[in-house]
Amino acid sequence: MKGPFNPKIQPPPATRRTAIGLILGAPLLGACASVQQTFSQFSNPFSSSEGPAGPPQEGVAVGTGQFKVGLILPLSGAGNAGVAAQSMKNAAEMALAEFQNPNIQLLIKDDGATQQGAGQSTQQALSEGAEIILGPLFALSVPATAQLARTRGVSVIAFSTDSSVAGRGVYLLSFLPESDINRIVDYAAGTGKRSFAALVPDNAYGNVVEAAFKQAVGRKGGRVVAFEKYGADRATPARTVAQSLGSADALLIADDGESVVATADALTAAGANLRNIQLLGTGLWDNPRVFASPSLQGGLYAAPDPSGFRSFSGRYRTRFGGEPVRTATLTYDAVALVAALARTQGPQRFAPETLTNPSGFAGIDGLFRFRSDGTNERGLAVMKVTSGGGTPVAGSPKSFGA
Repeated sequence: MKGPFNPKIQPPPATRRTAIGLILGAPLLGACASVQQTFSQFSNPFSSSEGPAGPPQEGVAVGTGQFKVGLILPLSGAGNAGVAAQSMKNAAEMALAEFQNPNIQLLIKDDGATQQGAGQSTQQALSEGAEIILGPLFALSVPATAQLARTRGVSVIAFSTDSSVAGRGVYLLSFLPESDINRIVDYAAGTGKRSFAALVPDNAYGNVVEAAFKQAVGRKGGRVVAFEKYGADRATPARTVAQSLGSADALLIADDGESVVATADALTAAGANLRNIQLLGTGLWDNPRVFASPSLQGGLYAAPDPSGFRSFSGRYRTRFGGEPVRTATLTYDAVALVAALARTQGPQRFAPETLTNPSGFAGIDGLFRFRSDGTNERGLAVMKVTSGGGTPVAGSPKSFGA
């Protein structure tokens, strides 16, 4: 196993209890459920026009450790952006509290969900000695942070779902559609599926899914017999796909829960018998609307194992008296990761070669690793749609292959 980590390192007992330590030669942070982000605005899943932006929040420092870590969130962002940011801030502070004697200090900055705010927040964190930047959340803010961080040779771990903003020294710790598609296609191919059809939205999310899907099917030696995109009108592309299902083994419908149900209904109206084909989906299927749909029963989708998020949510409720947003685990894992690296990796603690260790890391949502291009790969479970919710049919991997 390559990389600078010693696979025999074990976390101290108190750390193991909070699921933060080292595994497979890489830092273990903690394990997921419904990724219920909508991708209608792909790079900004929390954007909302409801309500004005709040007043800018003053930066705060949390912790007394030696190594300073910038955390940039849209705390005063309009609508649900600010709500999500507060939950992610809480999760970051929770990680700091649960890690035994972390040697880091969080410099928490508000970027107001703007490019200008991201630049100002990053500049402040760097001037205060930040050795690594966590955030921003939104794709439009990441380049401003990246430009300033690169001039200092500082790595960035951002939370955007838009892989186009990843790059040299800028890593995305987020739920990327590519991981879902690769996992579900690999699983389907492993069960003998060879001919695939797909119906996806005509938007940025659909474009990412299309590229990943066609690559994944080709990599497995399969073929795409039908691929259609839909906008406001689902009926026409649904008819086209329905007519091709006789030569397909599996059908991918990639969208959020409500849209998946509407798409399945459009296919049924077009004459498709969805019980005669294996339905495939992404983590966005982890949604009550999907579980309640008769048409989607038995469908398979890729998602993190739900047990980790359930445990995390329980601890969060106890500490803060409310429910975390789904992406709160990202800041928890990011803070736990940098705390573990600060403890074990010496001067190379936040270097690119440390962050891209091929063994990867284990967090609340299972295994993940950063690629050199800044995107990530996640070890996901395969879940089956039942009326009672998602049921695991294949567990998440315990390690990454070579």
